[in-house]
Amino acid sequence: PPSSDSGTGSGSEASGPVYQNKRMIRGPPGLIKKSSWTNPFDSKWLENWHKVLTETVSDNERRIKEMKKGVEDAKQKVKEGHDLVDKKVDKSLLEDEISEDEAIGDEIDTFPPLTEEMMMAVDRALSGGPLMETLVDHFNIGITRKDVQTLKDLTWLNDEVINFYFNLLMDRSKKVAPSIHIFNTFFYPRLLKVGHQGLARWTRKVDLFSKDLIMIPIHLGMHWCLAVIDNRTSTITYYDSLLGDNHQCTAALRDYMVAEHLSKKKQPMDPASWKLVIEKDLPEQMNGCDCGVFACKYAEYISQDRPFDFAQSDMPYFRRRMIWEIINKTLL
Repeated sequence: PPSSDSGTGSGSEASGPVYQNKRMIRGPPGLIKKSSWTNPFDSKWLENWHKVLTETVSDNERRIKEMKKGVEDAKQKVKEGHDLVDKKVDKSLLEDEISEDEAIGDEIDTFPPLTEEMMMAVDRALSGGPLMETLVDHFNIGITRKDVQTLKDLTWLNDEVINFYFNLLMDRSKKVAPSIHIFNTFFYPRLLKVGHQGLARWTRKVDLFSKDLIMIPIHLGMHWCLAVIDNRTSTITYYDSLLGDNHQCTAALRDYMVAEHLSKKKQPMDPASWKLVIEKDLPEQMNGCDCGVFACKYAEYISQDRPFDFAQSDMPYFRRRMIWEIINKTLL
């Protein structure tokens, strides 16, 4: 019977093309030839090709590892470079901070806190015994409890407290710039009364012109002010916490310096070489009793060439701080 696989349906046996190994072999009817085709992908070839591929993959993996290592090494060098820069920057900033602190003082100490122990010492000084008990004797000035009590809130400061505090400023200037000389509270009234000639002995042991600053507390009966002679700039400046004018004071101090120069240097000085200033840009007093504290703090800041950064609200703190500084004979 006809083969259903012949692909022709004619009944002849294998009369059409015969497929073997997917190649067409044509021949006489009834004859099927063996294919002469050989498989190129024999086991040897496959083995060689597998070897080639394996070596290629291994080589690529090696290169990838080397590239990864190179990237990691580069990252590490960059990090080390950044760390080195950071260290140099930190060192530079630290050196700048130290240099700045040495030049203008450490600003964080403007308002150093008073510890509990310090406050207890202040309280004992104010009310721990007889009024006339001497709490400290220094600079040839004795400070009693009664004197210290002038530093209580809403109280006028007396001469002893002012003079002692100004001596603390001058004592500190022996260790740090600028150099200063101070006159006590009796200098200005005597200057107005007797002039330079009556004050000649006050400067027998000091050359005023070798000092950067000369500070004079000014007492106007019921009000304290400050005058500062700056030899570095040939300027005489008057500081009044009530913003008052006192041209008489600056003129008298100018004439005193001219006479002092002639007396000590034996050379005349041109009065016009001095600039006289009534300072108006300064912290203002807002009551009738803190003028002495303002005058002291003006002097304290100026003695370190520091700008004013305080106000009326800081007076209670300054009063207690000054008590501690006076009884300990040192400035914070």
